[in-house]
Amino acid sequence: MTIGIATDHGGIELKQQIQEYLEGKGYTIRDFGAFSYDAADDFPDFVVPLARAVGSGEVERGVAVCGSGVGASIAANKIKNVRACLITESYSARQGVEHDDMNMICVGGRVIGIELAKELIDNFLGAEYQNLPRQQRRMGKVADLEQ
Repeated sequence: MTIGIATDHGGIELKQQIQEYLEGKGYTIRDFGAFSYDAADDFPDFVVPLARAVGSGEVERGVAVCGSGVGASIAANKIKNVRACLITESYSARQGVEHDDMNMICVGGRVIGIELAKELIDNFLGAEYQNLPRQQRRMGKVADLEQ
């Protein structure tokens, strides 16, 4: 599985730790930056290219980090075919994929540490969309909003 990852200055350290963790587990990582700390950078400059890659299928799933994860989530959800969510606990990391076909997880580099990030991302990447009729109906209604 190819995973895209992106951050701004607010999550640079956590992004690097997540990337090392995922590479250690055998995932292919496509890094959309930031590549170094720059207090003046802006999360949309990194998160939007990642979201476009997720939305187009260039990468299978995305991990976005910013200071809180909120801005990354807002920006990512502006992109067609992206279903991103700020996640802070394991149940939603898995259920968001299984029921809502979430394809991008957003986390806060200033609010969670690497151990919780690993747990959340493991649940996110380990889950599969159930694709049941009720979920197809619901996600169809969401997709209609993008038109």
